[in-house]
Amino acid sequence: MSTILRIQQYVQRTPRGTPFTTTALMKHGARAAVDQALCRLASAGKIVRLTRGVYVRPEESRYVGQVLPEPFKVVEAMAKKTNEIIQVSGAEAARQFGLSTQVPAQPIFLTTGQSRRFNIGNLEVTLKHVSRKKIPFPESKVGLAILALWYLGKKLVTPQTVEKIEKKLTATEFEKFQSSREYMPAWMSNAVLQYTNTKETKRV
Repeated sequence: MSTILRIQQYVQRTPRGTPFTTTALMKHGARAAVDQALCRLASAGKIVRLTRGVYVRPEESRYVGQVLPEPFKVVEAMAKKTNEIIQVSGAEAARQFGLSTQVPAQPIFLTTGQSRRFNIGNLEVTLKHVSRKKIPFPESKVGLAILALWYLGKKLVTPQTVEKIEKKLTATEFEKFQSSREYMPAWMSNAVLQYTNTKETKRV
């Protein structure tokens, strides 16, 4: 079976709206053959190139035509391709916890890889490099909670802020959050400790 046929079958098996990378296709042929097959499929409108090395079989809407995937799905696919950790921005984490109403005009994500920008259609997406310590527990609400507090900063993080965090977590998640102070600067750890001590005092 030719490379183009193998890749066509792969594309047909991939759910619409789910990004995939060229890396996932290398087992089906040489790089040049894979690139040629993807180019043909893109020219035929079967797939859309989202950014370098990332494609999708787009969903279709009778109202707007092709619907491209959400930016986070795209950066997740990129992360698998490059073995980097990617997380939403601190502003988005704070918004999810009800600690901020600010919504960035353009999607911003944190990455342990290089800082860069790319476009999904007319939407510019920014990846901003941070240290691994700034993205603890990726893909978990505990990690998002710590990230949200980093974003708010020392002046805005109080025991009352921590109380709001607790309300958004399960008991198990909050326990893990409390025990993760090695990922927190002193000012954040102190706010968590003050809140915990206040709760214990009220119970007595």
